[in-house]
Amino acid sequence: MTRHILAALALLIVAGCGVDGEPVRPSLGTNIGVSSNGGVRATTSVGAVLGNVNVGVGLGL
Repeated sequence: MTRHILAALALLIVAGCGVDGEPVRPSLGTNIGVSSNGGVRATTSVGAVLGNVNVGVGLGL
C-alpha cells in the first residue's frame, strides 16, 4: 500500500510542474485522533488542486 501512495504522490509532483497551462498544486494531509475509549485512528490523504477543483484520495487506518 505504501508503494501506491508514493507512486500517487510522485505523479502529483510531476503533474504539479504545469508544463502546458496552469500548474497543478499537490496537497498532502495527515490526521491522528485518540478516542476516550483508548482507540487511535490515523488518516492520510493526497490530492491535487487545479483552480477551484480539488481531487483527492484518502486512507484511514
